[in-house]
Amino acid sequence: MTHIETSFLKLGLNTNLIKSLHEMGYTKPSPIQFSCIPYLLKNYDVLGMAQTGSGKTAAFSLPLLQNLDLLLKFPQVLVLTPTRELAVQVSEAFLAFSKYIKGVQILALYGGQKYENQLRSLKKGPHIVVGTPGRLLDHLKRGTLNLSRLKSLVLDEADEMLRMGFIEDVENIMAKIPKNHQTALFSATMPDAIRKISKRFMKHPKEIYIKSNITNKPDIEQSYWIVNVRKTEGLIRFLEVEEFLSALIFVRTKNATLEVSESLEKHGYNSAALNGDMNQALREQTLEKLRTGRLDILIATDVAARGLDVDRLNLVINYDIPMDVESYVHRIGRTGRAGRTGKALLFVEHREKRLLRNIERITKSKIFETKLPNNSLLTEKRLQKINLKIEKQLNSKDLVDYQSILKKLKCFEHITIEKLAAALLKMAQGRRVLIIKSEPLYKSNKFLTLKNSTKTFNNFKRSKFKKEKNVLMNLYKIDVGRNDGVEVRHIVGAIANEGNLSSKDIGNVRLFPIHSTIELPMSLPTKTLNFFSKTRILNKFINIRLISNNKNFKLKKHNEKNRFSNKKSFLKYVPERKKLSRRRT
Repeated sequence: MTHIETSFLKLGLNTNLIKSLHEMGYTKPSPIQFSCIPYLLKNYDVLGMAQTGSGKTAAFSLPLLQNLDLLLKFPQVLVLTPTRELAVQVSEAFLAFSKYIKGVQILALYGGQKYENQLRSLKKGPHIVVGTPGRLLDHLKRGTLNLSRLKSLVLDEADEMLRMGFIEDVENIMAKIPKNHQTALFSATMPDAIRKISKRFMKHPKEIYIKSNITNKPDIEQSYWIVNVRKTEGLIRFLEVEEFLSALIFVRTKNATLEVSESLEKHGYNSAALNGDMNQALREQTLEKLRTGRLDILIATDVAARGLDVDRLNLVINYDIPMDVESYVHRIGRTGRAGRTGKALLFVEHREKRLLRNIERITKSKIFETKLPNNSLLTEKRLQKINLKIEKQLNSKDLVDYQSILKKLKCFEHITIEKLAAALLKMAQGRRVLIIKSEPLYKSNKFLTLKNSTKTFNNFKRSKFKKEKNVLMNLYKIDVGRNDGVEVRHIVGAIANEGNLSSKDIGNVRLFPIHSTIELPMSLPTKTLNFFSKTRILNKFINIRLISNNKNFKLKKHNEKNRFSNKKSFLKYVPERKKLSRRRT
């Protein structure tokens, strides 16, 4: 039995949950998990003070999952979060932890989603509901969310809800819930208003205070990259421009160690996976190769990297963002040893920006953003490496022998030295070409292109709009916005690609936090619009729909600085904006 199994079993968790924890890279319970899980399993109320990033999501998710009655199709657990980003994060955590529990239904409710979709999901009887106060209160007032048989309530980041002005909504929600439920309240601080809520709504709670173990900020050059292409492609580019002796790449699962290692091997890197499935002999053999320089890159999970100490390691890449801040500090602390400088790079998905800010706040470190290396930088680095190889060969003692062979080449008689050198350079470049013809495919392009889309729309000619100065345009709304990390270029590229349109045929594109609007020609075929319904941008369905038609617009260059000239018409086109301006959800 492994260490993780014994440590979490002692807390009372079942084997299905422990199996998920093992795959996700958990090694042992954090202090907040160690203290909270036994109490919550026994249905006690818990009042926990702990910093964000301490592992409290697992502290309440795991016991509440275990206490579910899956035969009962109604909300048994309700989690209140201050932001939609945290609501998504918590619901994803519930989903990951319940991987080996069949039949668990989890629903996230927050502003910006269609009510129709939420109502459809509520009718299915979710066991767990995670949401923001405003949207949850709306559903309670409409009678679409029934909490009459709720077993457990969690207030996550209660002090943040107080700061954002949601505390009245929280109290209204709690007043509508039956009194005989379990309550868990988590807060980084304990203002009087939060203490007042605990006294009013909680029954003799077990109070738990966890002090952060992180006191010193790591002395390592830290940076992060907002993921906007495939992670593997981004990883290859960063590895190519970074100067390192050996690198350690952290991923979340053992499958990921194999996938990333295989990808790196295909690109010519000397790498290996390190995960929990390896026996001790193979593990020691792999680490010895890394120490002696026979291996350059190691891809590992947190569990497998436990106890790893290699002096020549000077680059750590967090391919998957760690579960908590302490894990981040432990990860990057493996670089920069023996008097060497160390570098740490963190890959951050758009939905994980909040985790990045938590790391900065708790470690008291400023992590600087870095951009994906472009073709110009890659070419420069590749030329430098070619130069070094050439200089090394120029100092070779047997170079004279090769000069005599050169004269025997038949092609040498008919071409100049420069042309021959260019041909040899092209041969020597290998898979890392010196002339890169295109930038990497961004996520929008990867997920947008549908097979045979050009053939489907070959009757819809781009020239149709080119000669017209004024075109009848329709205004459409799509379900991607700034919060998803989308930019105007993503939307224009997607629509032009799917509809076989020129970008000149597309009118104004305007970005908002949770949606965008786009002007498209009124004469766009229905078949084209149907294909747009299957379109993704940044791996999210755009769900395009008409919100205004028959407008005579002059086609303009799309850019996100354009604004509606008349505010009334703006509110007419985007009616829910009024709601968002009154209350953040």
